[in-house]
Amino acid sequence: MEVKFYKPSVLDIQSMQALVKAEVDSGTILLRTQDEMATNIRSYTCVKVDGVLAGFTALHIHSPKLAEVRSLIVDEQFRGLKLGFKLVESCKKEAKELNLEQILSLTYKQGFFEALDFKEINKSALPEHKIWADCARCKHFPVCDEIALLYTL
Repeated sequence: MEVKFYKPSVLDIQSMQALVKAEVDSGTILLRTQDEMATNIRSYTCVKVDGVLAGFTALHIHSPKLAEVRSLIVDEQFRGLKLGFKLVESCKKEAKELNLEQILSLTYKQGFFEALDFKEINKSALPEHKIWADCARCKHFPVCDEIALLYTL
């Protein structure tokens, strides 16, 4: 089995959107338009298994101190291979290289992130620009049931 982590190009956007569609439809992951993904393409890391897109995530920078793990997805057929863990670890490495101090995650998978040393925080501690820029677009807004977790580098 060949596993390859890589930075995608804009040519990967269509397959990335297809992979995440069910999670977007269910409201588990926030919709990112093609234009939004293109604008932020450098923040994504993808993984292929035997040439097939198996998952991706993005490290979105909010401030000189804070970034966020976004849109983390691993296709069901590739779960159990620790690809999600490795994608988040790649975000940690990148954040460290950028001299960031903390990484945020808003998630329904609290245990997954806690296994990666993220600690639960109160959502009221989140920066306002985060709440209004993204959360207002969510189908669950204003009744958010995601868990906020923070990793300190």
